[in-house]
Amino acid sequence: MPVVTEISPDGKKLTISIKGRFDFAKHQEFRESYEKNHLSAIVVDLKEATYLDSSALGMLLLLRDHAGGESADIRVVNSSSDVRKILAISNFDKLFDIS
Repeated sequence: MPVVTEISPDGKKLTISIKGRFDFAKHQEFRESYEKNHLSAIVVDLKEATYLDSSALGMLLLLRDHAGGESADIRVVNSSSDVRKILAISNFDKLFDIS
């Protein structure tokens, strides 16, 4: 399964793990992963993501809007140096906590 969701034991944090290419083909699955789980803290784990394109950036923005915009608690973790570069060039480091 390319998009895997996990809810923390205390039920407060949703982790969305992306496997493989993070592109438009994952749009529906990614959206469903957070729309059915209304949690205050969200982690997007890119450890196994091999590729990220502009549609993935758009999906992250939609996630942010859904989670509350500026007040959203969203972290993007385990991104490769190439993915981190893309996020920085796009100024996503100002919108998300990226590590």
